[in-house]
Amino acid sequence: MSIAFPVPDAAIIARRAEIIEGLRPLVAPEALVTTEDERRVFETDGLTAYRKLPLAVVLPSTTQEVSAVMAYCHANGVPVVARGAGTSLAGGAIAQEDAVIIGVGKMTRMVDVDFANRTARVEAGITNLAISGAVSHEGFFYAPDPSSQLACTIAGNIAMNSGGAHCLKYGVTTNNLLGVTLVTNDGTVVEIGGDHLDSGGYDLLGLICGSEGQLGIVTEATVRILRAAEGARPALVGFSSVEDAGACTAAIIAAGIIPVAIEYMDKEAILITDDFANAGYPRDAAAMLIIEVEGSDEECEDMLARIEAIARDFNPTSIRVSKSEAESAAIWKGRKSAFGATGRISDYICMDGTIPTGQLATVLERIGAICAGHSLRVANVFHAGDGNLHPLILFDINTPGELQKAEAAGDEILKLCVEVGGCLTGEHGVGIEKRELMTFQYTREDLEQQMRVRNVFDPAWLMNPAKVFPLEGRVTA
Repeated sequence: MSIAFPVPDAAIIARRAEIIEGLRPLVAPEALVTTEDERRVFETDGLTAYRKLPLAVVLPSTTQEVSAVMAYCHANGVPVVARGAGTSLAGGAIAQEDAVIIGVGKMTRMVDVDFANRTARVEAGITNLAISGAVSHEGFFYAPDPSSQLACTIAGNIAMNSGGAHCLKYGVTTNNLLGVTLVTNDGTVVEIGGDHLDSGGYDLLGLICGSEGQLGIVTEATVRILRAAEGARPALVGFSSVEDAGACTAAIIAAGIIPVAIEYMDKEAILITDDFANAGYPRDAAAMLIIEVEGSDEECEDMLARIEAIARDFNPTSIRVSKSEAESAAIWKGRKSAFGATGRISDYICMDGTIPTGQLATVLERIGAICAGHSLRVANVFHAGDGNLHPLILFDINTPGELQKAEAAGDEILKLCVEVGGCLTGEHGVGIEKRELMTFQYTREDLEQQMRVRNVFDPAWLMNPAKVFPLEGRVTA
C-alpha cells in the first residue's frame, strides 16, 4: 500500500460496542450498520485500491438526525467521515477503523422548486441527474454534469466542487450553488447563503464548497436551475496528432468562442469508448474533440461554421456535425461512459489536474512520455475547454508493482500540471490521493494558513482527518 493512513486510535476501537450503543437511539434501527459484512459495502469508494473498514456506518434521514449523530461523536472524540454515493476518485470517502461514516444517501427529497427565481432546494443525498429530471418538465436543468451524475450526490459534488463536460459554459458546482444547510462538528445546524445570488458578509459558501467534508456535513443545498437552450449540436473533429487537437482547443478559446463543451479523447480512448458505445468516433484519428454548441438553429450553425474554419487550420482528418438527436445522444454516450468502458478492459487510475489551455499540446506530449517511461498505457479523456485533464493510467492490479508504477506516473503528471501553471485538482478533490503532493503546490506557510482556517471549524481534527493535508506537519488548534 503506497498511501499511508493515520494510525487508528486503539482506545476508540476498544470502545466500539459502547459507541454503537450510544448511536443506536439516534436513528432508526435499519439506519445503523454494524456487522462486518454490511460495513464492507462502505470500506472504499472510487479509489478502490484502498480499503478501510469503518467503526460503524450511520445513514440518517433528516438534518436533525445528522445533528444528533455529529453531537454524539464530537462529545465522545470519535472521528467521522461524510459520504454521499462513494464515487470519489481521490479516496475522499474512504473510512478509517476508528471513524464512523455518516452517509446522506437516504436524504433524497426535492424540498422546494422556485421556477420564477430559478432555484431548487434539495436534500444533499439526491443524485446530480435527479435534479434535472425533477425540473425538466418546465424546461429547466441543473448545469454541472460529472460523468458519474447518474450516481453521484449533490453532497459529494459540493465536497469536491465537481464540474463536468458542460462546465466550460456554465461553471462548476461553486458557480451554481446558492446556499447550504451545514451541520458542524458539534452538531450545530447553520444556514449559509440562501435562495439569492449573493449574501452579505464573508463568502463562507465559497469556503464550504470544495472543503471535502472537513468543515461540516451538508444536509440540504439551494442550487441554481437554468432554462434549457432551444437546441444543442455536437460536432466530432478528428486530428492526426494530439498536438493539433490541443492547439485547436486553445485557438477556439482564444478566438472568444465559448462552446457548451470541448471534450478531448486520444486514440486509446477513442477505440475503447467506440467499442463500447458504437458512437461512430473517427477510429483512424490520433485524437478527437467533441465540441458542442447550443442555441437556435441559426446560432448553432453560425458557431459551428466558425469552429470548423478554425479547426481546418490544424489538419483535421475528419469533421462531422450531428444531424439528429439520436446521433447526439450516441456521441455523448461514448464520452459519458468512458470511465466504465475503460474499466471493462483494464484496471486504471483516473487522474485529475488542471492546466492553462495554452499548454495543452505540450502537456499531452509529456503525459505520453511519462507513462511510456513507466511502461504503462494511458487513455486521455477530459474537459479540454477549461484545461481539466483526466488521464486514465492503465495497469494490471494482479501484477506486483504495477499499481505503484501507475501511482508514480500519476504523481509526475500532477507535478507537471503545477509546473506549467495549473493545479493539482480540477473536480476530484485532494482526498488521500494527492494529500502528500500538497507541498508541491503550496508553501509551508500556505498550508499552515489553510489548516488554521480548518481548525476554526474542527479544532480536534475529527472530520475526515486522513484527507487533504499531509500527515506530517499538521497544525492543530
